[in-house]
Amino acid sequence: MIMNIKELEEAKSVVRNVPDFPVKGIQFKDLTTLFKDAKALRTVADALVEMYRDKGITKVVGIEARGFIGGAILATELGAGFVPLRKPGKLPAITIKKTYTKEYGVDVIEIHQDAITPDDVVLIHDDLLATGGTMLAAYELVKIMKPKKIYINFICGLKDLGGVEKFPADVEVTTLFDF
Repeated sequence: MIMNIKELEEAKSVVRNVPDFPVKGIQFKDLTTLFKDAKALRTVADALVEMYRDKGITKVVGIEARGFIGGAILATELGAGFVPLRKPGKLPAITIKKTYTKEYGVDVIEIHQDAITPDDVVLIHDDLLATGGTMLAAYELVKIMKPKKIYINFICGLKDLGGVEKFPADVEVTTLFDF
């Protein structure tokens, strides 16, 4: 399958903008409108899978909560395991955690300490790249586990916020489309 630019533009067009959420001044891109549209979801899922089909991905890390949606689809379609990266207190076994700053506050994420091995090729997925704080924290947590390779992916990005610039040059960071 080759990515259909027209279909990706149609999928992008169903993303809802919510002003002043979760705090005043934030223009929140709500991808739940894309997820509930069967055609848009299929278009995005097919495009994501095509991007990573031949990369040898063994684990997909999905960031709570919307990263679970695309992450689970990717893991299933790529024949990889799925690893949830969650807010504190949600994972039952021993975890490692990272505190980070995002565009409207401070947060913490956790991953099971045994979720990734040095033999893994990891794709970390989330729905949207804004300032990059959450994904950078996710990348740093996964990197501690020393996998063979780490890829980073988003469905969409807010290009003007410069989040992609936070990542090392040797890490492949992709988005399907940008706002």
